Amino acid sequence: MISTSLARRLRDAGLRWKPASGDRFQIDRPELDADVFTVSDLTIEPHEYPTGTVLGFNGTTEWALDSVAVEDALWLPREDQLRDLLRAAFTRLERDGDDYRVVLRGADGHEVVFTSVSAPEAYGLALLSMLERVTA
Repeated sequence: MISTSLARRLRDAGLRWKPASGDRFQIDRPELDADVFTVSDLTIEPHEYPTGTVLGFNGTTEWALDSVAVEDALWLPREDQLRDLLRAAFTRLERDGDDYRVVLRGADGHEVVFTSVSAPEAYGLALLSMLERVTA
């Protein structure tokens, strides 16, 4: 799973989320940083309204939450979702000792490498780089 700080950086760089079953998220408040929720057809469902998407907490007794606006949630994309978002730029994932390296094909044809201690975090750093280039 990617870190909360990287998830925030991805969101701030323009990554948008359309909640689907199986997606993980946090409620973006400091006091709830340790709590990770999963969108599920039975307990937490996205509801589309003209005013935006709301995540409904169905039947959860441990929370005094009925719903939360998707803008107040922080998506924690999975490794496969991050890889899919890299699309054709993704070349390969490598192991380098204790680290993981995501290799992308740069616009000039040269390889660009992003290294981290976890594969999802390396994918996230690669995606962040792509998003930042688009917004620059």
